[in-house]
Amino acid sequence: MIITIIRTMILFLLVVLVVRLMGKRQVGELQPYELAVTVMISNLAAVPMEDTGIPLFYGIIPILLVFSFQVGLSVLSLKSIKAREIICGRPSVVVENGKIIQSELSRLKLNLNDLLEQLRINGYANIEDVEFAIFETNGQFSIIPKADKRPVTLKDMGLTAPYEGLSYTLVIDGQINKRNLEKTGRSEEWLRNEIRKAGFDSPRDLIIAILNPTGEFYCQPKKGSGKELRKEPRKR
Repeated sequence: MIITIIRTMILFLLVVLVVRLMGKRQVGELQPYELAVTVMISNLAAVPMEDTGIPLFYGIIPILLVFSFQVGLSVLSLKSIKAREIICGRPSVVVENGKIIQSELSRLKLNLNDLLEQLRINGYANIEDVEFAIFETNGQFSIIPKADKRPVTLKDMGLTAPYEGLSYTLVIDGQINKRNLEKTGRSEEWLRNEIRKAGFDSPRDLIIAILNPTGEFYCQPKKGSGKELRKEPRKR
């Protein structure tokens, strides 16, 4: 039993490491070859987990080889446009100027219901409102509406908006995020003072503390801490 647990932990950590090194894309954003690599790695790891009679290296070596092959394809697709088209494919225009390109739908093995569903998901019930619909290489749809159907922006109305930066999370689960604190140019002593002004003793009392782009400090206590939440953020 102990051997099985150790083998499982080793393979689990290896798979997590390999998937992490492959990138941060979600399953729905993977290219076809990346999805194939992910499925193969999971199957290769499952075999030595189930059968302790198989040497552990018989699972580790194929996983590393598949990962190396994926890295090689990724580098090749970055270096060569032609190789990228072969490996990943090309985006396909399935709607152009409000007209369905039937030949592209047939080539992609898509039916009209699939297309109309994607249009509705993106907020376009009428196909005449769509200038272009593009089927991307990762299987997702990009919808470009006609000019008179696009949402109105501040630029369209001749208005400008103030710059909006990022909010920085300074405390998470009672722990100070020192990296974000350094980015704000504030000190830890400043943070502790703000926490005390908000009515809390220390960062350990907070589930989260945020500094907004406008300089407003917001914090929320942990459940059961006995402290009340400050309702209004304070500008600093």
